Amino acid sequence: MYTHNLDPILLDFGLIVIRWYSLAYIFGIIIGWWFGKKIIRHILKTTNLKFNLNDFDDLITYIIISIIAGGRLGYVIFYNFNYYVSNPLDIIKIWEGGMSFHGALMGIIIGTYLFSVKKNVPTFFLLDVIACVSPIGIFFGRIANFINGELVGKITAVPWGVVFPDVDMMTRHPSQLYEALFEGIFLFFILNIIIFKKKYTIGTCSYLFLICYGFFRIISEFFREPDIQIGYLFNLFSIGTALSFLMILTGLAIFSFIQKK
Repeated sequence: MYTHNLDPILLDFGLIVIRWYSLAYIFGIIIGWWFGKKIIRHILKTTNLKFNLNDFDDLITYIIISIIAGGRLGYVIFYNFNYYVSNPLDIIKIWEGGMSFHGALMGIIIGTYLFSVKKNVPTFFLLDVIACVSPIGIFFGRIANFINGELVGKITAVPWGVVFPDVDMMTRHPSQLYEALFEGIFLFFILNIIIFKKKYTIGTCSYLFLICYGFFRIISEFFREPDIQIGYLFNLFSIGTALSFLMILTGLAIFSFIQKK
């Protein structure tokens, strides 16, 4: 058993505070940016696609805006709608926390689609690249969740359980680390092994990301406490489980579309 005593703040300079969660976003984007270019070079060598590698730098700007806007709006709509209807000005207070992965995902898809239309490149080509690098950011994000002592797991008796004193003194599953392992490390290797194959079909990693992440997230939700302001939908499953199930269905629909095409 481990008692959580980690500080969410790495450095505090008074007016400037450096938090682990902010660093998770920064390092996730930077490393994903660098690795994404490697993937693009590989795809361009093995296909007839034409793409200016420098345009990927511009896409990163779209992605950053999409993550912030989509993640925040997703949290507002999916997780705390009643509160923000009554307190609309708090929507812009992202420094107080409250981001949704599923909202960020939808933001990224929309932003990438708009960018692909502007640059006249296949949308699934860019989404494949993003899918392969996204687990990097997800991994850092879940580690930051653990450091922050948020999104805690359910009460357990397993020897690797963690006590989060800011929540209670019960031993809980370190569900954030489970998600870092499955949604981060496992998903990263699955997608990147596939995309670096010699015969790769554009769109494959896009639907696999939706299916695999959705599956891993549903498993993780079994070990994770539901959001206190929502609880379980119909006393059966969390909102995260419902949204992840929709991800799987969307992935299967894309798979069917690509196979027919």
